[in-house]
Amino acid sequence: MNLAGQSVAVLGAGRSGRAAARLALHLGGTVTVYDTAGEKAFEGMPEGVTRHPGATVETGKACRADLVVISPGITTDGEFASAFATGAGEFIGEIELAARVYTGTVVGITGTNGKTTTTELVERIMKAAGRTCEACGNYGRPFANAVLGEDVPETVAVELSSFQLETIRDFRPDVAVWLNFSPDHMDRYTSVEDYRAAKLRIFENQRPEDVAVVRLGEDLPGIKGQCRTFSATEEGGDYSLRGSTIMLEGAAVLELGATMLRGLHNAENAMAALATARALGISAEVVAEAVADYAPPLHRCELVRTLDGVEYINDSKATNLHAMESALRSLDRPAVLIAGGKDKGLDYGGVLPLLKRHVSAVVLIGEIRESLAALFAEEVEVHKAETLADAVGAAQGLAVRGGTVLFSPGTSSFDMFSGYEARGDVFRAAVNALK
Repeated sequence: MNLAGQSVAVLGAGRSGRAAARLALHLGGTVTVYDTAGEKAFEGMPEGVTRHPGATVETGKACRADLVVISPGITTDGEFASAFATGAGEFIGEIELAARVYTGTVVGITGTNGKTTTTELVERIMKAAGRTCEACGNYGRPFANAVLGEDVPETVAVELSSFQLETIRDFRPDVAVWLNFSPDHMDRYTSVEDYRAAKLRIFENQRPEDVAVVRLGEDLPGIKGQCRTFSATEEGGDYSLRGSTIMLEGAAVLELGATMLRGLHNAENAMAALATARALGISAEVVAEAVADYAPPLHRCELVRTLDGVEYINDSKATNLHAMESALRSLDRPAVLIAGGKDKGLDYGGVLPLLKRHVSAVVLIGEIRESLAALFAEEVEVHKAETLADAVGAAQGLAVRGGTVLFSPGTSSFDMFSGYEARGDVFRAAVNALK
């Protein structure tokens, strides 16, 4: 790809925008980065890039560029992005820009939950098989950074959010992984259908020789690649779960008890990674060796501490209902749930049967706590707390020996924290301070 003589406008000065600017500059483009924030947002911007802080809709209307590259944090059909699109020769995202340069094998991974764990597993398996691989995209480095330099990996495991998939055009993964789907980001999308349509774009450019790894039972129209299915809860897929053993067409291929992967959600993440490995010619033996000592990411069903016979589980990465439901289904001890956070417009009615089955009490935090309290009180004992530390203290008083305190918010954290990581760190610190 050659951008010599072309003007490139990059929207957003964050990590994705900086990576896109660096790649566009490398390809010969004349690059300007626009952001609504001030000069400080442009720290770390590559030399040779023109900076435009304080950008507005009027700035966008006046901009004429051969190529506009938008960062995933900016709403694609919002007024700001639409203003720049008016004068754009082409309007794409950073994933698409990087894909036009990269010539290796692409594993694209999407889903409402489990993307990071599966992406890490794929990277780890590829390396164990002697292949260079980098996890990138929504996790790790931006894809545009991974394709630059002398050591470009043979394979990339690209974690893909719906925001990133909105702006692809020709991006085509050799293996496309669909982990699961549930409503999320309803503060960005006008409907669940719009959110789902963005996710489904992962399959749209695949060809018959490509592979689609999908969860059994998902309604996924128009898949053109060879389909491989998995499920930890249903029979009939290529990969299934028998006790703690992952089965492939009736034969045992991975014993989860020999790994640090726990819960049905992690069983399915491992199945997706196994199916990806098989599609790329890697044996189950290599996979087993690669995942034997793999530790899942922090903040996803992370055991923080056992105190007075009570396990304290940090599931701060549960930023939507599906993640909360997965954590609840995996419980085998009486539990107190700590939940709540930002109001994302989600319908929590479907979680009530799981609360009734697995939870003795709930402690609620965040801007959504009042509405959740009114709903959850139909099935369980409900308490409210002003801070997460207060919630941990209340949960300790409610938990019974042999039980679990599960912090699985079921929504995002931005009403109280900078992100789920900061939220999980506060939970961990509060648990470790208990006496």
